[in-house]
Formats: sequence, C-alpha cells, structure tokens
Amino acid sequence: MIEKALKGNRSYWIWIAFLISVIGIGLSAYNQQRWFGLTVTGMGRDISWGLYIAQFTFLVGVAASAVMVVLPYYLHHQKEFAKTVIIGEFMAVSATLMSMLFILADMGRPDRLLNIMLYPSPHSMVFWDLLVLSGYLLMNLVSSWAMLGAERKGVPPKAWVKPLIYLSIPWAFSVHTVTAFLYAGMPGRHLWLTAVLAPRFLASAFAAGTALLILVSLILKRTTGFDTGKEARAKLAVLATYAGVANIFFLGTEFFTAFYSNVPAHKESLQYLFFGLDGNCQFVPLMWFSLISGVASIIVLLVPALRKSTPWLVGACSALVLSIWIDKGVGLILGGFVPSPQQEIVQYTPTATEIFVTLGIWGIGILLLTILLKVVVAVKMENEQ
Repeated sequence: MIEKALKGNRSYWIWIAFLISVIGIGLSAYNQQRWFGLTVTGMGRDISWGLYIAQFTFLVGVAASAVMVVLPYYLHHQKEFAKTVIIGEFMAVSATLMSMLFILADMGRPDRLLNIMLYPSPHSMVFWDLLVLSGYLLMNLVSSWAMLGAERKGVPPKAWVKPLIYLSIPWAFSVHTVTAFLYAGMPGRHLWLTAVLAPRFLASAFAAGTALLILVSLILKRTTGFDTGKEARAKLAVLATYAGVANIFFLGTEFFTAFYSNVPAHKESLQYLFFGLDGNCQFVPLMWFSLISGVASIIVLLVPALRKSTPWLVGACSALVLSIWIDKGVGLILGGFVPSPQQEIVQYTPTATEIFVTLGIWGIGILLLTILLKVVVAVKMENEQ
C-alpha cells in the first residue's frame, strides 16, 4: 500500500519537498549538537530540561489521545468514527515517534540511549517511558496498517488484530501516566509534586489531541475531498470540550492548593509563571495568553451553535491546542525549575540550535503522518468508488 504515497499532485510534492528541507536543516543543527554536546543549547545545571522535553510532554499526550476514537469505535461500535479511527491511530504513530526523537535529542548524543537499553532498571522512570512508548508505537502502527490492508482487500482482519487494538486502549492511558510520574517522582520540584498531575496530563492530552484530530480531518477534507463526517467531528468536539473543562478545573485546584495553603515552595512556581517573581516576568504574558485562549476556546465549544460552525470550530480547536502546548511546554517544564533548590531564579531561552532541531523533528513526524494519511485517503476513496 505504501506505493500510494508515491502518487500525488504538484501541491503534494511541494509540501513533501518543504518538509524534507526542514528535516535537512534540523539534521544539520543536530549534527552540531552531536559534536559539541548540550553546550550549544540554552540548558544548564539549573534548567536541565528545555524545549525538547516540552515538545515531548505535549506530543505524548497527542499520542495517548488516539484512545478517544479507538475506544468508542472498537468497544462501543459507534460507526460514525469508522473514517476517523485510522487517522487517530496514525496520528498516534507520528506523535509517538516524535516523542522518542525528542528524548534522543535531549540526551545530547545518540549513544547515550544505550545506557537505558543495556542497563535497564525498574527504578528508572525513563526506562519505563521508553518501554511504553516503543510498545505503543508498534501496537498502533501494526494494528492500524493491518486493519487498513484488510479493508483494502475487502476481507476481515486477522484474528490477532482486535486483541492488539484492545490492548492499546489501557496502554494509551499508561503512556501518559508514566510520563506524569516521570515528573511527579521528583520531590525537589514542587510544581510537579502533586497527585493531580497524572489526571491533569490525561485531561489536557484528550483535549488537545482530540482538537488536533478535528483540525487534521478538516485539512484532509479541504485538500483531498476526504470527509470523515460531520457527526464524527461533532462528537469529537464534545469530547474535547469536556476534557478541556477538566483540564481548567485541575489547574484551578493547583492554584487553590498553592495559594490557600500559602506554602512558599508550592506557590512560587505558579507565581513566577503568572504574576512574576522578584521582578522576573519572562513568561507572564505567554501564560496569560495560554489561559485566556484555553478558557475562550472552551466557552466557544460549550455553545452548540458555535460548535457546529466550521470557522468557529477551527478557531476554538486551534486556540485549545495552542493553549495546552504552551501550558504543558513552557508552563509545566520551565516553571518546575523556578526557583531552583538554592532559591535562585535562572532564565532559560532556547538557542537557534534547539529551535532548528525541534523543527526538524516536527518535520519528520509531519512527513510520516502525511505519507500515512495519503495511503489512508487513497484506500478509503478507492473503496467508496
């Protein structure tokens, strides 16, 4: 089926060429980092995670959100998701691959990955994260490709495919839960030291991932004529709405716990992000933009008339994705490092190398998704003829 990705119009090949050029720039930047190490990044002793881990955190959520279409379609037999489920699974494949590449980039050199593989430890959350991510990637890629192949041939899928899909449902929850535990297991970082972090991760993942799936389906409709259906998008919009409400609620509980208890260690990170701390206001405008965008998008999605309007739906989903990307990236990662255990405020700004590597990895993920969706659209439209 992969040969279907080798056929396309002029716009398709221009898009492919653009992505390959972005990947080339990213590889060039990564080659510099490979030789000089993480000294070419803006990270250091006090802020050891930056732009790479911010992208990783967001993308793991996007990968896990595939369960929002897999579960109702395969367990509850909601047929309106028939055209959407394969797109969600391939989005999960792309997002999981990018997540793993961002972990690799954050290690500085690729050979350091061998430390995890050759010396696995059950006490290492990075080991468990790598395990669940690689397993989730294989599950979604193999099962979705097998289902698509069976659909193309007009035959039932192999007997082993459905159990693999059912296994991927709890695995999706474990992927983002393990990621949350990666942060929550660090007692020196008070912003992350909360039992609500895992539920908050899942709520934000389901909101952003579902909203992104709606946007991808609308892009496919506009560029290829392949329509996943209004009813499927309407149900996805409802799921994104309630997940977004839950995400804002969990953020509110964090604020209440931190500021009502008035424990300095618990409120200083939130104070730094949203109000500034000791005159340091680097991320205050960005965080308020994130919060306002998130609330505004949820208000729009809560109104049925607006939710059914395509322009309003696109705007709300875009704002929701951007809001959560900022909150889980800039807010969660960088806010967790401020102040340091020595009560110092260290500013972080990503370097050009980090930005180009990040763009390169996004280019790889989007290129893979483009190829997979090209195959999906070709197979689906052939069957409809």
